Amino acid sequence: MHRSEKVWLLLSFGMIIGFMLITGYQAFALGMGPPSHEERIDPQKVDETAPFDRPGITKIGENEYEVVMTLQIFSFTPNQIEVPAGSTVHFTLTSKDVVHGFQVADTNINAMVMPGYVQKISQKFEKPGEYLVLCNEYCGAGHQMMATTITVK
Repeated sequence: MHRSEKVWLLLSFGMIIGFMLITGYQAFALGMGPPSHEERIDPQKVDETAPFDRPGITKIGENEYEVVMTLQIFSFTPNQIEVPAGSTVHFTLTSKDVVHGFQVADTNINAMVMPGYVQKISQKFEKPGEYLVLCNEYCGAGHQMMATTITVK
């Protein structure tokens, strides 16, 4: 094996080890790992289980809101959300039936909402306007109709 081959081999293995160390540090020390579905719920009893027994929007602080939302075949509950500009919204989501997507246009919110699991996402809405909310996971024949809006005033 030539000297240059040994150098390239050492560099490539060194880079792989370095990337693994950086990723491990970010995941464990900084807590930047993906959500692990720590909260579970019986999908047959969503309507009877708090907080999903009362879906809706609640003011929890100065410019801070919590939206408890259920996703079910071709609809979101609640289907209209209105918050003031500059507010932070904490979404608590679950699905009653099949896997759904939760994507808010013009934001970085994009989540898979699965039956039996609780998904939590937070977003600060700085600019006023209407934000389109779509299901981006195929959920059946009427999937293309599953949409709602978040109005930021």
